[in-house]
Amino acid sequence: CASILLQMIDVTNELLTPDLDTIKDLLYRRQIIEMNKQKVLSRYEDEPYRVAIASMFEGNQYLLFLYEIYYDVRLVGVPPSDIGKFGGDTDNWMWPRHTGDFCIFRIYTAPDGTPAEYSPQNIPLQPKRFLKININGVQKNDYAMIIGFPGSTNRYYTSYAVNKEMEITAPYTVKIRGEKLRVLAEQMSQSKQIRLKYASKYSECSNYYKYYIGQMEQIKNNRVIQKKLEQEEKFNQWINQDTSRLREYGWILPYLKRHYQENKEFYKWYVFLEEAVFQGSELVYFPITIFPYLNYLGMMSADSIKSIMDELKSTIDNFYKNFDVETDKRLFVQLMNLFYEEFPGERYQFSFMQQVQKKYKGNLQRYADNLYKKSLFRSKESLLTVIENPTVKNMSKIYRDDFFNILQEAAIWYMFNPLQSDSLEEANRLWIKAQMQMYPDSIFYPDANSTIRFTYGNVMDYYPRDAIRYEYFTTLDGIIEKEDTTNDEFIVPQKLKDLYEHKDFGIYAQNNTVPVCFITNNDITGGNSGSGVMDAEGNLIGIAFDGNWEAMSGDIYYEKLVQRTICVDIRYVLFIVDKFAGAQNIIQELLIVN
Repeated sequence: CASILLQMIDVTNELLTPDLDTIKDLLYRRQIIEMNKQKVLSRYEDEPYRVAIASMFEGNQYLLFLYEIYYDVRLVGVPPSDIGKFGGDTDNWMWPRHTGDFCIFRIYTAPDGTPAEYSPQNIPLQPKRFLKININGVQKNDYAMIIGFPGSTNRYYTSYAVNKEMEITAPYTVKIRGEKLRVLAEQMSQSKQIRLKYASKYSECSNYYKYYIGQMEQIKNNRVIQKKLEQEEKFNQWINQDTSRLREYGWILPYLKRHYQENKEFYKWYVFLEEAVFQGSELVYFPITIFPYLNYLGMMSADSIKSIMDELKSTIDNFYKNFDVETDKRLFVQLMNLFYEEFPGERYQFSFMQQVQKKYKGNLQRYADNLYKKSLFRSKESLLTVIENPTVKNMSKIYRDDFFNILQEAAIWYMFNPLQSDSLEEANRLWIKAQMQMYPDSIFYPDANSTIRFTYGNVMDYYPRDAIRYEYFTTLDGIIEKEDTTNDEFIVPQKLKDLYEHKDFGIYAQNNTVPVCFITNNDITGGNSGSGVMDAEGNLIGIAFDGNWEAMSGDIYYEKLVQRTICVDIRYVLFIVDKFAGAQNIIQELLIVN
């Protein structure tokens, strides 16, 4: 589905009422805020929109977002992987870049223009406004702006939180994902079928594997911890100038220092829980995707069950078409062994490991062989034999399945996370509140949290290291130069080479080639991929899709001199659609300006 933002309303004063300042019990304070939140949301119960309230500045501000949801969204076109993923993992997070990273969707509505589920009678959405496309190109220092939905940043981290990222989150994520990538690579090399099933999963895992390697490197290179310590020293000087400040804020940094020191083992354990369990074997996590359907089956009448069953079967089909049981078993064994090696004590271990130790003499492989042999989740067929006859007896078989029990145990641990305390939330909230009071003339922006953000900047080159300068654009020439027929990441489609050889570039040419990518100093992060890049007149000039290696610490600290957004030039997008794909019908739908 597609969510279109209609309205954004500041509801801070309705949630953070004056009486909250007198409440010392943090749990009670949170309950009051939640009650106030529900009162605000209740005003929209009869509206045909999705309404959400998001916290900003760690609970110092609250904004309400009103979305219109369109359910019929269809894929129009996508370039082949040799264009859309050109450069693969090697070029990921790197500049210069030559990747045609884009795809095209179209929203459909009911004939009257209202949102509707899929129907052959639906028509293309007639938007109130749309972007014109500027093919004049970009020059150095041109204004550029991006509107999108960045996932998350942590710009207000203290030095203690950054140390936690450096010592625990990043290195152990890299360790676990490195093992997962090794297993997937070995399995994918065995057959084309497995390679196709796991290509996107491998790419997704590799993306943040490389991200955390870069983050550790750039936190050091960009002196992020030192910069945070300098901020904290200024903060201490400020609060010590006033007894009321010291009373309200003096406890924050000592508390955070103690919190991160005392909970190192817990933080490490939660990295393993997330990466080795929830992101490990797919059969460990898959039951949670079908659990809501199972609940519906137990509550609905026979007449209503059919539609739920159809959705459930579709979910099961989609999962197993890209699943290989032997690959999954290898992941289970390797990652659970890794988990056990790091946490051999019973306090941090799954209950099934007691069975491994007693019945299987510590041999996790033998346990896994038996688990994957008898589990209902081992194949689509075995699961459907139970699902298609949803009696109480059959449903109980699912709930007794070992994979379901492992997931349930992991979910309970995750939900009752001892690290997420009211005191920690309060310390983080007051830390930002204090910054705002300390610098009353400064403009603060909230961390990204998947809600809409606007960023403005300029097309710019940069100097990553001494005596090295990176130009602000790349061209089709670079794709031809990078071609490597022995490396799947750098294969150039023959038709693209033919177009280049004959200089058949159409109206998208510049200096006898085609622009491919450009960079700006806009501030984006994960989740912004696919966001439109616009010029000063609001015309589309590109599509943002990545950041650069030298600023991998940017989610924690914006690096003004080197932080860049990598964008695919809209002229390359149109060139691929028009000249490479021959889809002039799509070009004719667009409003192109010079």
